[in-house]
Amino acid sequence: MPALLEVSGISCRYPSERSAVVGASFQLDHGMLACLLGPSGCGKTTVLRAIAGFRRLDTGAIYLNGERIADTRGGLPPERRGLGMVFQEHALFPHLNVEDNITAGLRAHSAAVRRDIARDMLARLGLAGMERRYPHELSGGQQQRVALARALAPRPRLLLMDEPFSSLDFDLREKLRQEVRDLLKDIGAACLLVTHDQQDAFTFGERVGVMRRGAIVQWDTAYRIYHRPATRFVADFIGEGVLLDGVVESGDAVKTELATLRGEIDPQFAPGDAVQVLLRPDDIVHDDAGPRFAKIKKRAFRGENYLYTLALPSGREILSLVPSHHNHAVGEDLGIKLEIDHLVLFSAASQ
Repeated sequence: MPALLEVSGISCRYPSERSAVVGASFQLDHGMLACLLGPSGCGKTTVLRAIAGFRRLDTGAIYLNGERIADTRGGLPPERRGLGMVFQEHALFPHLNVEDNITAGLRAHSAAVRRDIARDMLARLGLAGMERRYPHELSGGQQQRVALARALAPRPRLLLMDEPFSSLDFDLREKLRQEVRDLLKDIGAACLLVTHDQQDAFTFGERVGVMRRGAIVQWDTAYRIYHRPATRFVADFIGEGVLLDGVVESGDAVKTELATLRGEIDPQFAPGDAVQVLLRPDDIVHDDAGPRFAKIKKRAFRGENYLYTLALPSGREILSLVPSHHNHAVGEDLGIKLEIDHLVLFSAASQ
């Protein structure tokens, strides 16, 4: 069976000749939930618009269920691609009630069938009984649920969502994100979500594509993107951490000022190579009886934990995530030990 969606080497340029997307390639399987993640202006929304049919391709092609829907010569118009779309702004029709908004794309069905579909979607999304309300009578979260119901009502092969949670407050964002994920899994729909928010990507996506300057620099699981970033940019952009200078001593050892770190080392590195080692805050564990100490320079209270910024004797700073009942003051020495599951190295020469 072919992939549901295949994006093959697509590029899109603006009239100024600046490329918004450069050679992007990835695949989505049937029922897969995926995210494009990156900073503003990296090209992720342009990729979404190209898939939807709103942006012409300068190179490459896009396939849906094995059918070529777009290439450099053009492609199927948006309405014939069988896709659903949810936008950040909801884009509801203000003069239509909730039921009519949801059924706007179902004119081929009878009125009774349209009504049944709308009420089924509303029940699934916790909006039962609201079919006669108008958009201005709904909260932001309710409007987003209606927009989602409208996109899913025609049972599209693929749902595209562009920053759908960004206008919501933290608690509602987290709740709706999980509800949408559960609903899509329940009905077996595939989805591609565009976001700049790492929590959106990590909690929603089974695959995450990190974008930079129009290119997809890593397409992987959220776990591997966090723990095994493919590039220095991904390491810096995803999560928190520091890059500590070191020298490769052997095929399984890197010497740093903190300690000699052991683990499997990529064969591209040879003994004597100057490298930088990625250390995440959860690699540095608080231990009063630990073998080494570092001075607390800053601390950030996060409820269940503190993020401590620690200074090594050289002045180089590292980060440590510590349960919040270990409450230490700035200026104290904090006992630490290393719990590094694997080594992630980058060449010092490539900074």
